[in-house]
Amino acid sequence: MSRAALLVLADGRFPAGGHAHSGGAEEAVKAGRITGAASLEDFCRGRLHTSGLVSASLAAAAALGVDPVALDAAADARTPSPALRSAARRLGRQLMRAARATWPHPELDALARRFPKGAHQPVVLGLAARAAGLGPEDAAYCSAYEGISGPATATVRLLSLDPFDATGVLARLAPELDLLALRAAEAAGRVLAEGVDALPAASAPLLEVGAEAHAGWPVRLFAS
Repeated sequence: MSRAALLVLADGRFPAGGHAHSGGAEEAVKAGRITGAASLEDFCRGRLHTSGLVSASLAAAAALGVDPVALDAAADARTPSPALRSAARRLGRQLMRAARATWPHPELDALARRFPKGAHQPVVLGLAARAAGLGPEDAAYCSAYEGISGPATATVRLLSLDPFDATGVLARLAPELDLLALRAAEAAGRVLAEGVDALPAASAPLLEVGAEAHAGWPVRLFAS
């Protein structure tokens, strides 16, 4: 296992397409739910413990070697919003391109053939971590961090929020991220015996509703 590979995969400059997505922050800013660092922290905390937990668990299970086709179906079932499903597959397709170029692996090739338009991003992320020699907890960390760093970075652009304040939000959430990554890895371990129904199904209805509204905007800075 190379922890340096985790740094590469989690780096915001890794060409996986995440820079074009706000993780729901753009809609939340327009709706007045994010107005500064304090409300950004609330938003990221809510995202971390709902959709973030689900995504991290899916990534951890994929890194563990669970059937990615079954995990993709589980991701679909846990994503009611068509707009979010579409965004997750676009991100998965872009991440697949980057991962295959960086860590060539037959399992990545097989998943790319099975889903030419893109598998769900957390599933691809977990398989990329597996190809890089990383474990399920590493994949969970990467997924969970990405789920909150995206909105934090986007809010700097959307609100001209001080980057130091945005980074402070991520630092304050770090202890919760530690616990969540462990929960996600434990859930992934249960999948081996219990199947994909053992994965968390935490919901974030406001994110889902906001994503559908955002998808209909005629002008937007971010794709989702």
